[in-house]
This record gives sequence, structure tokens and C-alpha cells, in this order.
Amino acid sequence: MSGTPNSLPSLPEVHASVETTQPSIWKRIFAFAGPAYLVSVGYMDPGNWATDLEGGARFGYQLLWVLVVSNAMAILLQTLSARLGIVAGRDLAQACREAYPRPVSLALWVLCEIAIAAMDLAEVLGAAIGLKLLFGIPLLTGVLLTALDTLLILWFMHFGIRLFEAFILSLISIIAGCFLLEMWLAQPVLGELGKGLVPRLNGESLYVAIGILGATVMPHNLYLHGALVQTRRIGKSEAEKRVACRYNLIDSVVALNAALLVNAAILILAASTFYSRGIVVSEIEQAHEMLSPLLGTTLASAAFAIALLASGQSSTMTGTMAGQIVMEGFLNFRMRPWLRRLITRTLAIIPAALTVYFSGEAGSYKLLILSQVILSLQLPFAVIPLIHFSSDRALMGGFANARWVKALAWTAAAIIVGLNIWLVIQTFGEWIAATGMWLWILLGPLAVALGALLLWVSLHPWLPEHLKKLGRAGIPLAEPVAALTEVSAPQYRTLLVPLDHSGADQEAVNHALALAKAHGAKIVLVHVEEGVTSQVYGEMASTAEVEQGLGYFGQILARLREAGVEAELIVRHGPSAGAEIVRVARSIQPDLLVMGAHGHRGLKDLVFGQTIQSVRHELAVPMFIVRGQKSGETTAGD
Repeated sequence: MSGTPNSLPSLPEVHASVETTQPSIWKRIFAFAGPAYLVSVGYMDPGNWATDLEGGARFGYQLLWVLVVSNAMAILLQTLSARLGIVAGRDLAQACREAYPRPVSLALWVLCEIAIAAMDLAEVLGAAIGLKLLFGIPLLTGVLLTALDTLLILWFMHFGIRLFEAFILSLISIIAGCFLLEMWLAQPVLGELGKGLVPRLNGESLYVAIGILGATVMPHNLYLHGALVQTRRIGKSEAEKRVACRYNLIDSVVALNAALLVNAAILILAASTFYSRGIVVSEIEQAHEMLSPLLGTTLASAAFAIALLASGQSSTMTGTMAGQIVMEGFLNFRMRPWLRRLITRTLAIIPAALTVYFSGEAGSYKLLILSQVILSLQLPFAVIPLIHFSSDRALMGGFANARWVKALAWTAAAIIVGLNIWLVIQTFGEWIAATGMWLWILLGPLAVALGALLLWVSLHPWLPEHLKKLGRAGIPLAEPVAALTEVSAPQYRTLLVPLDHSGADQEAVNHALALAKAHGAKIVLVHVEEGVTSQVYGEMASTAEVEQGLGYFGQILARLREAGVEAELIVRHGPSAGAEIVRVARSIQPDLLVMGAHGHRGLKDLVFGQTIQSVRHELAVPMFIVRGQKSGETTAGD
């Protein structure tokens, strides 16, 4: 894969918006700091809490090494993702779309969307549990309330990426502070911690270990990081990119090790408080309730609940950005952020609400664990392409992975794939033993298809060129600029100008008149009467308002004709100005549609309507929108 990216930059609303040319090293570190902190919240989300609590309560310090190894993998893979964004100007989703055939790219997109839904599910449940623990809100009500965080996310993004990063960092600080307090209260035995760093696994601890791995090395973060680093103004030279890579490595090491400390604190808290007393924790609420009597203070439970709520809110915000990046990168399709968030959150709320309703709090805890295992199963489909792309010299040039980096990266990938195959075999065996062979018949073809997809992605660099180019997902690159020399100026013969008896009319008519004189064009004025009388009686309607309007438009016609321009007026009656304007446009086939915009928004759009929006989505006619005076006296708006 080579050449210029053929899609919009990642997160275009904040792309290259942060200046990094600072005079001192500390100011430069601060300028680059931020992307990894947004990524790190995904490493301490409520799903991590579930796996860390279960791992510590059931197996003591035994799985502490899994956290350390997972964090080391995370630092390596996030660094590769950041380098891909800095050097190639692509996030992982864009790179996949440009390199792979469309069926492969779409399959990877579907898998990534499933992973993001699973991550969002953990955030929904975590935030709902936090609301219940702090304010006594029922779990099902809390799940439904989490849909409202969409408004919070959209509000923050209006203030730029730096304020957003600062808010996330404040939530991370709250989480870290709460667990420092918990650790001080729990007083763990330091000698036992060393034993937990010795690798060991068995059939019982495998499921939780895979969950910890999935919760720590989160696949959506590999897509997110490559986009976030592009919010910095990096420069085009190799030296500038090298500096950016170095400072982003510092950012990743600091932020992800902070996330490791939080995860380790959760597991150590569970091991020292519950495992040491032989208490099996099956719910996050159970852990919250038992902390106060076991540690002798209500501060323990309060800090636990506050940290959980902060964790859910911080991770849900970065999850929104990941969803946007994945959809835009794989499909080259941009959806309104609020709609994207609403769809993702709905997909998470439905299973969460059903689980809470039918299975109660114990079911929600199991769903948290399952969500993290789903994340882990998706990891190979993100990790392997990332290693390939970051090792590609045609794409990365002198920044391509060195041999020792590739060795470490492929070792991490082998561990991830190997543990997942082990998990699939064990889980399928348990399910088949419990339900019979019909489950294998149902899920077997899916497992084979996923295995084939993983094999194709793994072997992609060595496939024949005709297979690589077959059904390429990327949109063809534009022709060189030199091909634009034959462009001819458009000729306008008929101009359609909708009027609504408002302050926007003057500007629309003035611009249409100038164009008509320059092109010798005819102006067709159209007005839609939307009053109740007009809707009922149509062209037979006759009210003082209608008569006054006809006189007003007659004056405009007279002045246009005096200026030497051919003009006519069409008056329509109906409930929707936009629909009638579309009908007129389809009838007369104008070369250009000139419309005046009022400039109102928000609630005024609901009151006065959005005529321009409704018209532009229905017509292929070129439109010229001019801004007029604001008015609250019409039913047409922009």
C-alpha cells in the first residue's frame, strides 16, 4: 500500500489543531501529552474492574503477571499505532480499507463494531452500577440513563481536543486517587506480590486471564491512537516525524503504566481483601458492600463507587471517538456524531437492560466478563494488520519496524492468538457438553470463517498481487491536478429563487439578479403558502395575509423586470414549503437554486423548520445559499 491517502483525515474537526513547536523540552512534552491518556482510559474501564476483581478474589495474586505482560504488549502495540498515524497519516481503519479487498475490509469492520459494542456494554453496566452505589438508582434505570451521556460528549467536543483531554485526565486522577486510598486501607502483603509476577495458568484461571488480556489490550484503542496523534501539528519532514514519534512514546509509557497501576490496585485490593478471607466475589456491588466492614471504614466503599462512575464516564467518551474513527476509516463514510453515538449506545443498552431485567445483578456481572472476552477474541484481527502496516517500508519508509521490534510484536501476537485458540476450544467444549452437537453445527461455520479471515490477513503481504488488488476497498485516487485544465464555467439559464416574505428574501434576490445579468438568465420566484387556510383550500385560499404576500411579490417582480431581467412568480399552497419547492424544481429543471438562510438553529429550527435541509437532500440541482437577516416570523429556516 502506497500513495496519498484517499480519504478525509482522522477526526477532521480537530486534525492538526494542537501546536507542538515549543521552546523548552517540558513544554514540548506537555504539547504532545494527551492522546495516550485518552487511550489509557480504555485500559481501566468497568470491564477491567470485573476481570480484575474476579481474578484477585478467585486466584489471589496469581494473575498479576497477566496484567504486567498485557500492559507491556499494550505499550508496544499502541506505539506502533501512533507511529502509523504520525508517519503515514493514517489510522488503522483507513490503512485496512486502502490495502484489503472490500469483502475483507467489511468483515474487519463488522468485527470491530462488535468489539466496540462489547466495550460500550461494559461502560453502560459500569456507569449504571456506579449510579446505584452512589445514589441508590435502580440498576435498570441507571442503564437507561446512560443514553444521556451522548449530550455530555458532544458538548465537550465543541471546546477542542485539549479541554477534552484535560477533562479525561481529571477523571483519571480521581480514579487513581481513590485506589491509592483503597490500597492504603487494605495494607497488602508485599511479599505475596512477587509471587504473582511468576507466570502460571490452568484451566480454571484461563477464562479470567483471557478476560484480563482483552480488557487490557483493547482492540478499539489500536484504531483510536493512530487518529489521536494526528491532532498534533507534526510537520512533514522526517526529522519532525521522528521527534513526534519520540514524544508520543514518552506519552504512551507514562499513561499506560499509570493504567497498569490502577488495574494492579484493583486486583491487589480483591486479593488482599477477599481472597485472603476466602470470599468469592460474583458482583461489583458485592465488592462495594463488603469493603466497608472488611476494611473498617465507609471511605473504602465511597471511594470504590466514585472511581467506578469516573471510569465509566471517561471510557464512554473515548469509545465514542473510536466508533467515529472506525466507521469513517473502514467505510469512508461520515455520520453525525450524535447519531453514531446513539446507535452504538442503543446496541449496548438493549442486551444490558434485558440481562438486568431477567437475570438481575449477578447476570450483569457475568455479562461484563463476557464483554471482555469478546474484546480479546477480536484482538488478532487488529493486531496482525497493525504489525504488517507498521513493518511495510513502502508505507513507513525509514520508520518501518526494526527486526527486534517485529520479533517482539509477533511474539505478542502469537501469545494473543494462542490464548484465544485455547479459550475457543475450551469454551466450545463446555458449551457442546452442556447443549449437545447442535451448537457446534450452528457456530462451527462461523468459527471456520473467522479462522479463514485471520489466515488471509496474516498472509496478506505474501499473497500474489492480483489477489491483493481484487475488489480493493479504497476509493480510486483522484486524477492529477493537471487534468483540471479543461474545466469550463457553468452557464445558468434558469434560476429558481424561493421566497418566504422574510429578511432573507432581499439577499437571495440581489444575488440572483447579479447572476441573471451576468448569464442572461431567467429568474423564477416561488413562494409556498403554509397557513391552515392554504392547506385546506389550496389555490382557492384568500386571506388578508395571502393578498398582502401577492402584493409584496408583485413589487419584486416589477423591480426585476425594470432591471432588464425576465422573471415570473409561482405560488404554491401546502403543509411543507420544502416539499413544494422540490416539486417546482423538478418541474422547471433550473440550472441553479438560490436560497436565503435565516441563521437560526437549535430550538428555532424545531419551531420554524429547516427548509434548506429538506430541499438539498431531495435535489441534484446546484444550490447557492446566501445569509439574510434573522427572522422568527416565517416557517422556513436553514
